[in-house]
Amino acid sequence: MTPESEPSLQPEAERVPEPAEGPTAVPEPDAEALAETAVEINELAADEPHVAILMGSKSDLPAMEKAEAELATRGIRSETRVMSAHREPDTVADYAKNARMRGIKVIIAGAGLSAALPGVVAAHTDLPVIGVPLTSRTSVAGGLDALLSITQMPPGVPVGCVGVDNARNAAVLAARILSI
Repeated sequence: MTPESEPSLQPEAERVPEPAEGPTAVPEPDAEALAETAVEINELAADEPHVAILMGSKSDLPAMEKAEAELATRGIRSETRVMSAHREPDTVADYAKNARMRGIKVIIAGAGLSAALPGVVAAHTDLPVIGVPLTSRTSVAGGLDALLSITQMPPGVPVGCVGVDNARNAAVLAARILSI
């Protein structure tokens, strides 16, 4: 035998025990390690928007831009989309169902006239939905039609509501919901 092929002899104290067959106990992570992991996970989602701003028509953009501006001032990322609950109901439903998965935590939905968008969104998500009743040239009593449509949701489909044309307050409320 050559010296390289000889088995090495280790004193008993230095021998590493071979793993036993069967299940082994996994140590429980401590609270500090779990807290650090949670922080790391939250940092991964730092670039995702946390608030979605939806509106039924491009003509609603001037009113809804106030929400976007308020969120930007507070350092809260948002995304803005135009989708109609009447003309694109499947698009609205898909968006609402997948919003949480994409990092959205609060949805602001502005609509005029029958103001169906906030309620349709709320019917397809468990995220907080804030409705912004909007006026238009054909709205009734300065937006009363939209205000009543948003506030009179059926049981189990809650929609928060701010004042008529007050998208900025919707952003302030979203920030409070996010506790930022």
